[in-house]
Amino acid sequence: MELKKIVITGGPCAGKTTAMSWVMNNLTRMGWCVLFVPETATELISGGVAPWTCGTNLDYQKVQVRLQLTKEELFEQAARTMKHDKILIVCDRGFMDNKAYMTEEEFAEAAASVNGNIHELRDRYDAVFHLVTAANGAEEFYSNETNAARYESAEEAIDLDNRLISAWMGHPHFTIIDNSTDFEHKMMRLLNAIIAFLGEPEPVAMRRKFLIEYPDLDWLDSHPLTRKLDVIETYLKAPEGSTYHIKQTGENGHWTAVATKKIRQAGVKSLELERRLSEDHYLELLEDVDTSLRTLYKTRYFLAYDRQYFVIDLFPFWHEQAILSVQIPSEDAEIRFPEEIHVIREVTDEEEFRNHYLAMRVA
Repeated sequence: MELKKIVITGGPCAGKTTAMSWVMNNLTRMGWCVLFVPETATELISGGVAPWTCGTNLDYQKVQVRLQLTKEELFEQAARTMKHDKILIVCDRGFMDNKAYMTEEEFAEAAASVNGNIHELRDRYDAVFHLVTAANGAEEFYSNETNAARYESAEEAIDLDNRLISAWMGHPHFTIIDNSTDFEHKMMRLLNAIIAFLGEPEPVAMRRKFLIEYPDLDWLDSHPLTRKLDVIETYLKAPEGSTYHIKQTGENGHWTAVATKKIRQAGVKSLELERRLSEDHYLELLEDVDTSLRTLYKTRYFLAYDRQYFVIDLFPFWHEQAILSVQIPSEDAEIRFPEEIHVIREVTDEEEFRNHYLAMRVA
């Protein structure tokens, strides 16, 4: 059985309800059994349990996180009894969404109340897809009339959207779907991103890569929508025309491991198959290391800017340049760089700036 668990999240009036219907209809046709874990906050607030009815916001949040995790665990338990080859559990929001409604101290206490550390609670999901609120880029469609639990103004919705993005940044597979297209195409982009993550052969990931001047780390570290992680990337033996690597991503002593198979397509396209690894499986795969390549150590910055999601990789053997990549909805999509980022040139199709080549270059 193949069992995947993903999160669909986003700011107010972002299209989550419609997205669930699109995912159900299309993934079912592709042979997936799709299960939905409903949004816990809406259930509680509609039932009279809310931050303003409980003793304190923290009292409410402790109730919410416990119920949320319990529902997810029960859905996984039920899924493992089902006679389906492919099961997708879709969570309407995930644990880290709660961080946007609490102070750092409150969130740490809420996480401790369910005996979890923040790193593990974030990475318990295989992938996270964030839909940007209509208040940011599709203002004419923003409304708080379709959800009784929604009360934010447009300005508050944008602020909340940014806090949600910040909460999830650093997840090994985090995708932002903005409002750069009409709503129907927004849903199609989400669906294609999910299908690509699941490894179905139809859509492919589109990513552009740029060589940039070594960034101002003080600016990056102070940006409210950035996250810094350590990355260890090790290549395994793979057939010609593809790469296979295992990657550890960590912070504060906590690590998450994933395995990625990548098959290059034409231009900016590539087919990527990704899965999370247990510690035992990670160690097992290390036995099949490609000894002709060196393990790459990176400092990786995740940066959300103007409804885009950038990844900046710093290598210990470079002191004047770095690599920036961004996933794009279409090959001709506009990329809006922060003025603090100085692009030297695009290197999407340049072999010497791919990680696989860099692993050879420093050997």
